[in-house]
Amino acid sequence: MPKGILFLCVANSARSQMAEGIARSLAPPEVKIWSAGSRPTNVHPEAIAALKEIGIDISDYHSKTVGEIPDAQIDTVITLCAEEECPVF
Repeated sequence: MPKGILFLCVANSARSQMAEGIARSLAPPEVKIWSAGSRPTNVHPEAIAALKEIGIDISDYHSKTVGEIPDAQIDTVITLCAEEECPVF
């Protein structure tokens, strides 16, 4: 079982935030879940609304930089990139 999972994208505004919320709702409490971006912006209201429809509240989430993540606690990184350049962790 992983000790920490990081969902990584560029803006940390939708895909990675949604993945963090879904993973937190499914993972056992001892697995730490984060998301971050190489150029974070703001969490899209549409991402918050979409997860609210399935009972997951990410309304208090905020976009984070990769530097805010405790790298020693991460053993799994999942990148969620579209046509942008994927960030490196």
